[in-house]
Amino acid sequence: MILVSPLCELEPLLADRICGEVARVFGYPTEIHPLLSDVEFALDEDRLQYHSTPILERLDQAAPANALKVLAVVAVDLFIPILTHVYGEAQLGGRACVVSAYRLKEGLPPARRPQDFQGRLVKEAVHELGHTFSLRHCKDPSCIMHYCRTVKDVDRKSMQLCRYCRVMLNDEIKRNSGIRELRN
Repeated sequence: MILVSPLCELEPLLADRICGEVARVFGYPTEIHPLLSDVEFALDEDRLQYHSTPILERLDQAAPANALKVLAVVAVDLFIPILTHVYGEAQLGGRACVVSAYRLKEGLPPARRPQDFQGRLVKEAVHELGHTFSLRHCKDPSCIMHYCRTVKDVDRKSMQLCRYCRVMLNDEIKRNSGIRELRN
């Protein structure tokens, strides 16, 4: 099972959309289950941002044994030391990942804001979970595993894995379970 752990207010329809896409792409049941009460421990007072790596470590420690993967959704501005900000981070081939809603509303006209914001958040959630299944950044700009420097890059990519990444994901799932193979 894949757990989605909201660490911010997450509208029920958006939570359902994230869980639905995660289940569709990865083929595992998905549930909402809060694991951490806050992320204040990760605040960098000099940057006024939250270091995503300690969040991953705590999330992994808090996850129940039956959770295959865990995705935290936060509303704070995330960073890693070598970048000004990140939309999310994941343990490559590990269990935990985090995605931030903080910068995903940038550049959206008010009329399109809710729908486009939700699409961006879902894409980044699936992208970060892809890393936990050992998928790396893809050169195909339409693949959901394509690296995004800006929200415009997020908007350009599709909600799908390219053929190459789909094969890599299926191989990883087979390695992990020995029997599961994704359809589509």
